[in-house]
Amino acid sequence: MRLFYSCLYLLSFFNLVAQEDIKTSKSPIIAIDSLYREDQFYFGFTFNTLQSKPDQLSQNKFSTGFSAGFLRDMPVNKLRTIAIASGVGFTYNNYSQNLNIEQNGSNRDYSIITTTDFSKNRFSQLFVDVPIEFRWRTSTYTSYKFWRIYGGVKFSYLLYDRYVHNDDIGKKTITQNPDFNKLQYGIYLATGYNTFNLYAYYGLNPLFKSAQIDGNKITMQSLNLGLIFYIL
Repeated sequence: MRLFYSCLYLLSFFNLVAQEDIKTSKSPIIAIDSLYREDQFYFGFTFNTLQSKPDQLSQNKFSTGFSAGFLRDMPVNKLRTIAIASGVGFTYNNYSQNLNIEQNGSNRDYSIITTTDFSKNRFSQLFVDVPIEFRWRTSTYTSYKFWRIYGGVKFSYLLYDRYVHNDDIGKKTITQNPDFNKLQYGIYLATGYNTFNLYAYYGLNPLFKSAQIDGNKITMQSLNLGLIFYIL
């Protein structure tokens, strides 16, 4: 009998050890967020060109722009591959060209510089932006690397502007020019994979609202091409 009870004891001991090993070998449960959003910070760098330029106006140097902001993602389908997004940001653009601006009392006179006897002639603008975009992407809640096509409209309000001209005679500066359109709006498209994306913006209204050259309105619009980076 003692031998029988000893065998039963050993069998129960090995059974408990085996159960313990099975319990400890289970993989941890990973929670999956099926309601994820692609809320993102963005940074963009662009090469800025002018469209619908007056005769003889040219861009003689590299003109650049920088933008940054935050977008709130609002998916509209179950797979969350289609969404609407909006947010707020800032854009700084500068344009090097040969448009001369002369302050004449409370008015400004505009003309085309036909010589090359200047080292700098440009105007720069700082905007606060409100983009509204439609989003399509191949993202899932387990991967942050995906293809995307984002496009929409951007409304921009001019906070600050500055015109600078340098030549042999000296330097002149004009700030807060009221001839600029305070409200700018245009369409844009961003497409690419993961962090790096191509970006294009086209302004739908002129940069100037009341500037003229020899009685002809200046109707220049902006076309900005570059790269935009999205960071979660």
